[in-house]
Amino acid sequence: MTINGTLKNDSGKTVVVPVALRGDETEIVKHGTSLGGATLIDAQGKKRYYVLRDTDGRPLTTTDLSTIEGGQTIPVFMQFPSPPASTTEVTLQLPTFSSALIKISG
Repeated sequence: MTINGTLKNDSGKTVVVPVALRGDETEIVKHGTSLGGATLIDAQGKKRYYVLRDTDGRPLTTTDLSTIEGGQTIPVFMQFPSPPASTTEVTLQLPTFSSALIKISG
């Protein structure tokens, strides 16, 4: 399952992307900045899904995020294992951000 979205800096100043977004797992941390700390929560199935990794342990997410200029929008993605077909919604949790409910379609 791929989650696509955008990070937007609504301020007029450059902001540093929080290091906490990459999570704290040793394997992910050694590959630099990413959205590797993201998780999906399937409340109905009582499961938590973590970002997938490639064969070298790199998270399958947008990487190399350091700063976002004022007014800049950056497209981002995160790949997770697919929940069961019966799951209709999940909650995306990204460190330092509010949780977001995602309805699954198609």
